[in-house]
Amino acid sequence: MEMQEAPNRLRRKPSWLISKVSARAHRLIGEAMAAAGGRAYHFAILAALDEFGPDSQARIGQRCGIDQSDMHTMLNELTEQGHVARAPDPADRRRNLITLTAAGRRRMTELDRALSRVQDDLLRDLPRADRDTLVTLLSRVLD
Repeated sequence: MEMQEAPNRLRRKPSWLISKVSARAHRLIGEAMAAAGGRAYHFAILAALDEFGPDSQARIGQRCGIDQSDMHTMLNELTEQGHVARAPDPADRRRNLITLTAAGRRRMTELDRALSRVQDDLLRDLPRADRDTLVTLLSRVLD
C-alpha cells in the first residue's frame, strides 16, 4: 500500500508508521544480508561478542533478543564458517563459552558495512541531524 493511499487518520498514527518502516527495513536488511551471504542474526551475535567478549549461548541470545532455538542454529552456522568458537567454560564445565574469531571479526565488519548501506537507503531522505534525532527518539520509546 502506498502511503498516499492510506487513510489520513491511519497515516497520523506513529504505531502504523513504525510498523510500515519496520517492514521496509526488515525487507532491505534481508536482501542485503542475503547478498552478503549472511543473516541479520549473524551480525547481532558477532556484534555482541565483539562488544561484550566471550559469553554463553543463553546470555548472547538474551542480549540480542534471539530465541534459544534460533541461537543454536545461528551458532552452528557461525561455528561451521569459522566465525565463532565454542569452548568449555572454565568456571562451569556444563556450558560453553562462545568466542569471536579473527575471521568472525572480519565478517562482522563486512556485515556492518552492508547494514550501514541499508540505513543509508532507508533514511536517504533525512539529513544526518534528523537521523540522529530519530535514533534518539526510537531509543527513548524502546527504553
